[in-house]
Amino acid sequence: MEGAGARAAAWRIGLTGGIGSGKSTVAGLLAAHGAAIIDSDAIARRLTLPGGDAIPAIRAEFGPDVIDATGALDRDRMRALVFADPPVRRRLEAILHPLIGRDTERDAAAAPAPVKVFDVPLLVESTRWRARVDRVLVVDCSEDTQVQRVVQRAAWAEATVRAVIAQQASRGARLAAADAVIRNDGITLEALALQVDTLWAHWCPGLPSPRATV
Repeated sequence: MEGAGARAAAWRIGLTGGIGSGKSTVAGLLAAHGAAIIDSDAIARRLTLPGGDAIPAIRAEFGPDVIDATGALDRDRMRALVFADPPVRRRLEAILHPLIGRDTERDAAAAPAPVKVFDVPLLVESTRWRARVDRVLVVDCSEDTQVQRVVQRAAWAEATVRAVIAQQASRGARLAAADAVIRNDGITLEALALQVDTLWAHWCPGLPSPRATV
C-alpha cells in the first residue's frame, strides 16, 4: 500500500480501478470497516432498469432497438454499439453521467457513515469526480491479471476484455491520479485485507472500525 500523508479522516474517498482489478473486493473490505459504499455502476444499472430515469432519453437518442423486451437497456447490444462506434459511448455518457452524479449525491446524503466511498470505474476519465472527493484510492494490477480474472468470472473472450481495457484510462493515468494504491496482483485475500486495514488506520485515525474488533 502506498499513500499520501495522514489526515484526521478522508470522509469522501474515490475508489477506482480497471475492469478485473478487484475494486469490488476492496470496496467490500472498506465496508467491513464501516464505510458507506456508493456504487456508481449499481446506480447506472438502476437508472437503466425498466422505468429507470435514463430509459426515455436512451430510447430517444439510440432508438427502440437498444431497449429489451422488459423495457430495460439491452446492455449487450449497447456494448456492441460502443465497440463498433466509439462516439456512441460519449453520447451514452452524456445521458447517464448527470443522472449518476445526481443519484450518487442523494445516496451519499442518505448514508449515515462518516466515511463515504464512491466506487467509480471511470473516476480518472471524468474531470468532475476528482473535485468531489477528498482522496483517490486506486486498485492496481497488471493487464494480464485483469484479462484472466474477467475471462474466468464473466466468460468473456480475451479480445473483448482487452477492448474494454483499451477504452478505460491507462494504468499509468490511474496511478498518476492516486493518493494511495492498493496492489492486487498475485496476493491472497488476507494480504489484500491487510493493505486495506493499514490504509484505513492511516487515513481515518480514531474512527471506530467493526473490522478492527474481529
